[in-house]
Amino acid sequence: MLSIEETKNLLKKHGARPSKKLGQNFLVNNDVLEEIIKASSLLKNDVVLEVGPGTGELTFALAKKVKTVIAFEKDEKLYLVLKKRIKDLAIKNVKIFNEDILKVDPKSFLPKDYKIIANIPYYLTSPLIRKFLETENQPTLIVLMVQKEVAERICAGLLFERLEQQRKTKRSLLAISVQFYAKARIISFVSPASFWPEPKVTSAILKITPNNSLNYSTFFVKEFFKIVKAGFSQPRKQLINNFSRELKISRGAVKEWLLKNNIEPEQRAEKLTLKDWQKLTKTFNI
Repeated sequence: MLSIEETKNLLKKHGARPSKKLGQNFLVNNDVLEEIIKASSLLKNDVVLEVGPGTGELTFALAKKVKTVIAFEKDEKLYLVLKKRIKDLAIKNVKIFNEDILKVDPKSFLPKDYKIIANIPYYLTSPLIRKFLETENQPTLIVLMVQKEVAERICAGLLFERLEQQRKTKRSLLAISVQFYAKARIISFVSPASFWPEPKVTSAILKITPNNSLNYSTFFVKEFFKIVKAGFSQPRKQLINNFSRELKISRGAVKEWLLKNNIEPEQRAEKLTLKDWQKLTKTFNI
């Protein structure tokens, strides 16, 4: 793995520098890199999608373990840096694209079975995870470096067994989306010193395993996310207000619906569990 000084020199040589706008923080801790690889349960025939490969340290480690690595680098200068390194090192099983992953149809470049392994820019966390969990062609595994607080929210309710602790847990729209489609767990926390430049937050290696055997109808899934999005439309507002406004239902009808499911109308969406949202969807006939 390149040291901080080697990373700086490599970028300088190609007229590149870390972009705050693109949330670029390069991993410079080999122990953390090994943790990511271990968590990914890689097989020789795996196809891996990597987003934001940067200078390619994770890319090259993956390439040694799998059949193909497909990398998307939005930054043109970093794309050229990585392209040259791939050529210089004569690596044959890495395909790199200078495109925005959020604007690409997964079906156009991915096989049926693939994994997503990446140290992503943190602004991509929610749209990237939701894009690939909600697509028909889901990955078999997702291992990402994300912000610690985001990882904890995604795993909210799964981390704690005691009901009292679960009630104190704050959830998010992303957390509910992930828990609907998959199982998630935190592998480890990563200090800012493991990156250059150092981020202002602690990070976490997050492992998401999609449940490819969901038994919900297309209609149920559509209704579920309509209700969840309505509940989180203004996270600091009470559920009764959000539902009434977003679902175009009277406050009285919303109150009756919520109480029927043992949910206080004055609660905020962040306090509801996945089971709460599922019950609300099953009983939504207003």
